[in-house]
This record gives sequence, C-alpha cells and structure tokens, in this order.
Amino acid sequence: MGGLLQHEKMDQITTLFAEEVFNFEKQVIYFPVRHHSPACSYHLQRTIAAYKPEIILLEGPENSDHLIDILTAEKTKPPVSIYYGYATEEHTYVCYYPFLDYSPEYVALKEAAQHGISAKFIDLSYGSRLESLKQGHDLKKENKKLSYHDETLLTGSSFIRRLCEKMKYRTFNELWEAIFEIEGIKKETPDFVRDVFAYCYLSRMAYEDDVLEEEGNFVREAQMKRHIEMAKQEYTRILVVTGGFHTYGLIEERNMTYKVRKAAGEKVYPMVYTFAEADQLNGYASGMPFVNYYDKIWQALCRQSPFPYTKSNINLLAELLHMIRKKGESVSVADAIEANDLIGGLASLRSKREGGAYELLDAVTSAFTKGERSIATSGPLEALRNIMTGNRIGEVAPNELDVPIVRDFKSMCKKYRLHIHTTGKKQKMLDVYAKALHRDNSRFFHCLQFLGVEFCEKESGPDWANYKHINLVREGWTYSYSSSVEARLIENSVHGGSIREAAIHKLEGIIKQVPNHNSCEAAKWLLQAILMGLEEIGGRLFVMVEDYVKQDSSFLSLCQTFHTLTLLYEQKRLFAFTESERIEKLISETYYHAVSKIYALAQPNPEEIEGIIENLKRLYMVMMKETLVLAEEIFHDQLGELLYAKTLPPQLEGAVAAILFNLNLLEREEIVQRARAYMFGTTEKMMLTARYLQGVFMIARDVFLYDEQLLADLDYVINGLSYEDFLQIAPELKLAFTYFSPMEIITISENVANLYQTNIVEINGPALDERMLIKAKNLDRTIRKEFARWNLV
Repeated sequence: MGGLLQHEKMDQITTLFAEEVFNFEKQVIYFPVRHHSPACSYHLQRTIAAYKPEIILLEGPENSDHLIDILTAEKTKPPVSIYYGYATEEHTYVCYYPFLDYSPEYVALKEAAQHGISAKFIDLSYGSRLESLKQGHDLKKENKKLSYHDETLLTGSSFIRRLCEKMKYRTFNELWEAIFEIEGIKKETPDFVRDVFAYCYLSRMAYEDDVLEEEGNFVREAQMKRHIEMAKQEYTRILVVTGGFHTYGLIEERNMTYKVRKAAGEKVYPMVYTFAEADQLNGYASGMPFVNYYDKIWQALCRQSPFPYTKSNINLLAELLHMIRKKGESVSVADAIEANDLIGGLASLRSKREGGAYELLDAVTSAFTKGERSIATSGPLEALRNIMTGNRIGEVAPNELDVPIVRDFKSMCKKYRLHIHTTGKKQKMLDVYAKALHRDNSRFFHCLQFLGVEFCEKESGPDWANYKHINLVREGWTYSYSSSVEARLIENSVHGGSIREAAIHKLEGIIKQVPNHNSCEAAKWLLQAILMGLEEIGGRLFVMVEDYVKQDSSFLSLCQTFHTLTLLYEQKRLFAFTESERIEKLISETYYHAVSKIYALAQPNPEEIEGIIENLKRLYMVMMKETLVLAEEIFHDQLGELLYAKTLPPQLEGAVAAILFNLNLLEREEIVQRARAYMFGTTEKMMLTARYLQGVFMIARDVFLYDEQLLADLDYVINGLSYEDFLQIAPELKLAFTYFSPMEIITISENVANLYQTNIVEINGPALDERMLIKAKNLDRTIRKEFARWNLV
C-alpha cells in the first residue's frame, strides 16, 4: 500500500499513524477496521495480545452495553445482531448491528470476555443519531440504511475509483481482497494497520466537510471522543476499535461543538441474523460480500493454515461439484481440476499470493460454463454464489431480554414441525378438513400474515376472502425464516406477548375504525378472525355485523356481507362455527336488506355495474341452493320492477333479464326481442348491443347457443356496420364472448357454419393475410381495367 500511495502524502500519513494512531507508548491507540473483515480481525487479535488493553472501546450504539454478556455467551452462535427500533409520531425506524464470527467488533468482544478486559460501546444510540440528524436531514433516507455501519462513503470515494482504475481492479471489493485480505494477513500488524488507516484517511479526504456533517460523521465522532475522554480518567491502556473512516475524525482537532439529542423509548434487543442478510451483495450497506466464503477463510486463519485461501477454494469446488451433480446436471471432476488450476494461474497473473473469491468465480465461469454466460449455462455460477453466501442462521443464548412473542413463535414452529434453522423456502401442505393439527397450523399462518411477519405465503388452496377456489380441501404454503421475521415479531410485541394475543389486540385496534354503516368491512374482519382462530374477538365481531347490517344502505356492501356470512354458514364445520340458528337469522336479515335495495339500482355508478351484476348472480345462486330459507318473492319483485326501468344500463338490463329467465319468470323470446331492439334501433342504441349481450352472457349463455334467430340477427347487424362502427363495437363484442367456454365456442362456430352453409373447418381456418388481401384487390382492379380496355366487361 505504501508504494501505491507514495504520491498521496504517504510520509505525512505514516508520521500521523506512528505518533497518534498506533503508538503503544500512548494511553490510547486506535485500530481502524473494515467491518466484517477477517484480515482486520486477525491483526486485531494480535494487537490485543501485544498491547494488553485495560478497556476496549467499540464503535457501536452506547445503549447496547447490557447486551455484551449475551453476545459473548457460549451458547450465542453468530451470525447474530442487535435490533434497534425507534418510533416518532410520524415514522417507525429500525436498524441492525450484525456480528459474524470474523467481525472485528465481535472478535474484540470475545477477546475481552476471555481475558477479563472491559468493553464498552461509544457511538450514538440509533434514536439519538436520528434525532441529532433531524435538522436539514432526510430521515426517510436514513431509515433505508438498515445497517448501523453504513460504508457507502468509504467504498464510494473518488480516491477508491481512481485506485481501482490505476490497479486494474473491477470493483472495490476485489481491490480490498487483493491488498488487505490476501496480502494483508502476511504483513506485520503495524504495517497492515497503517495501510488500512491510509486507505480510509484518503477516502475521507475525498469529501467536503459539509458532506461528512450531513451524513452524521461529526456528531457521532464528537460523542465517541467524549467516551474516550471519560475512559482516559480511569484507564491507562485504551484500545479504540472503529471503522477506519472515523479514525482520523477521532484524532483530529475540531473546534465545533455538536449537541446530542437524546431519544427516549428506543427498543434494543439481541436477535438472530443470517449469512444471506449480512452479505453486501444482498443490499447490506457495510462489510464484505460472500459471507460464507470469508467465514471459511477465518476458520482457516484460526487453525493457522499457511494457505487459507487455497485450501478453502478446493473445499468449495468440491462442494460445488457435489451440489451440481445432486441436481442431475452433467459436470466432471476434470472441470473442477481445471478450475483449480485456473485459480492458481489467475492469482499468479494478477500478482497475488493466493487466488481469492474473484479468482474462484472467474475460474468456475471459464471451466464450468466454458466462458459462455447465458441463462442455460448460469447454473454452476449461481450455485457457487449461493455456496459463497451461505444459509446459516445464528443463535442467541437464552436471556432475560428474550422477547416473549419471539419465544412463542419458535414454540409454535416446533409444535407444527416448521424448520427455522436454515434459510431457504420450505413447503407445507395442510389438510385443513381432515386434521385438527393442520387446521391449527393454518390459523397460525393466517395470524402471521395478518401481523405482517413476512414468514409464510399461501400458494394454493381456498381463497376465502375473495370467494375463489373454495372447493379445494388442502392449503399449500411456503415459508422461510430470516432475521427480518424476528424483527417483525419484535415490532408486533407492542400488541402482545404471543402470536395469538398480538393478533387479537391488533385486530381490536382496526375494528374500532370501521364505520357503523359499513357492514361488509365488519364481516371481512369477522372472517379474518375466524381464519386466525380468534374466537374471543370473533363473537364481538358477529355482534358488530348484526348491528351494522341494520345501518348499511349500500347494496354492494350488504351483498358482500351476505356472501361472507353464507360462506361461514356453508363451512361452519371447518370454521367451528356452532351458532347455526343465529347466523341463519342474520343471513336472512342481510338478504332482505340487500334485495330491498335492488330497484334503486336503475341509475348505478358506471364503475359499479360489473360488481352489481356479479352480486345479483351470487344472490340468485345462493337462493337456488335451497340450503337457506330466504324471501324469494321480494327478490323476484325487485328484479321485475328493475327490468322495466327506463334508465337501466344495457349491461345490467341483460343480466336482470337473464336471471329472470333462469327463474322461469321471463320467456326466452323477451330476451331475444330486447336484443333485437338494440340491434335494429337507432345507431346509438345499436352500438350498445354488445353491452346488453355481455349482461345476458354473464348469467344465461344458453340463450345464444340455442336461439338461431338471435345469431342470425347479430350476423346481419355486423355485416351492415361501417368499417369505423365495426372497429368501435368489436372490443365490446369480443368481451361479451369471453364468457363462453371452449366447448361452447365450438358450438357457436358450428351454428355460424350452418348459417353460411359451410363447415366448421373453414370457419376456424386462418384469416386471410391483410397484405395478401391488398395484393389481391390491386390485381383484381388491374384485371378489370384491362378487360374494360378490350371491352370484355
């Protein structure tokens, strides 16, 4: 690194480093790190052994000291994290401080615990950091930084871009690995630390002070300085471990005073984390990519392996070969041997002591995919990236800060045999009708979905809320565990100490906001409560629906309530709904209130017409089942009066006529006559023919299938349309015929073929190409002119 920076004030940096940063004769020494760097951790261990500090001060939120014993406990297995949640009146902010086995901060904590050294976090708490940045700062932007250690400034400086260009590295991470990880572990510790400091110092110097201040560096460093000064009053050997970007800020003399705003009510919990979430390539804002890869490097360093990268690369190639073969894909041992040889060759070509992650990736790209990057050949490379990222989930030692709702969640997962010890999606099929345990599991999943935990998703099965696929008897779910699941659970802990309790209290808060005239909204939450198995609140919601139905004046709302209630009645065995007489009475009352408002639909909102037709159809279908005693006469009368309303839209007119026809209250001829009235009426009315047919076909498609006169009339009208009128009506006609099934389309085709005295093969033949048609017309025109010239026509 010294040779690279000889033109960048290296002598000045070396002097500053030797006198102020890493001077063992001083009371305080500073160890700059890149977060989650194995090489930094390796040299940090050596520094602690050589310097023997009395206290280690770490860049981390100052309100987290009480978690140090939990984080360093024997039963805590990284990756783990500290969760920070801070809420204002406008927003809720969350942040994570992850630890891997090879994170310098975690290594420092473990070394401190092992050797009886005091350890303390010295940075601003997350809430105080946000409050201190409020003036002139975009907190929404700040909230997107889910990592407490955001290294965007460090890795994105103009100095780094110039360095990558000069040294011919494709990315900053490749540069860092080559200089610090691979070569750095062979250097003497002072030389390594000096190079890290120089790199971070020059990155920092690439920014103006206003940028650093806006990003909160100065106020944070001012707070860290306060903690260092307090430690100097008590300890004679102090080791300060921070991100290298802050090291110069801690030794720099700055006259400005920064006021720290205290934040009250911030939540701080230890929680599990995953390799996938700690990987920089997955959006994590600090640290290095390929977490599992560098974890293996760290393990090799701990074993004092002379060639940690070479050994790890061989093991990963073997694992990749096994994974690819397990998937049934063809790959040979020769390919793996070739890849290993390429790693060594590339390392030599790039002047590296050993091949690292980027040589491994390049070698596999060449040997396994033969250099062809495409969808078809990307499998080995994707598999390698997955291996290098890893799927490990950490463990937090049992502690008194264990959040009850998280504990309840894990207990439920154990009860339902849900695997939450690795990442990756798993599948769960639930036979909710036959097995009580599966029904309980389904309710658990529905509770988690309602709470927004992002743990599970239903892929198949009945969709009760939208009245779809309700004939299915099994539910298919996928689920996946990650630290975000635990974070969402912690956020829901304000609602209760268990999943069930949290769902009840959250639902109670929601239903308080439901207007007393909106019965369908109350019914929706009643169904949701039953799906979640919350009988306690389900009873109160039922009473609410009873009351709201009487105050609801909306036909659509009442119909939706009616359909929800009939669904509960039909599935009362599945939903364990015992009060049959009570729900039958409520269904009957809701039905009466809904159908008594049918005549008022004569002038509906155009946007509600399809919904009105669909609900009329559902009312008719429920009534035809005869499982419930409903007042049929009022339905018949209301429909009959509505049909003769002069303002009735054509689509709704067609649907009402079709329902009355199905109820044997209207002759087929009247449906046809009404269609003819549109077809042979004024031009304006004729253009509404398709909409009338849409309404008819939504309910009674057989009218068109078996009435030859209606088909002939429609054919006559279409033939008589001008080209412009046909283009206008065609989309509406096409929509009308989408209600027919494929077999019914074949029947219509046969009827059309008979009308034209031909066969269905010709009817279904390919249409004449437009260019061919134009060419034929031009040819015909030319022939006619020629015949006319010779008096042949």
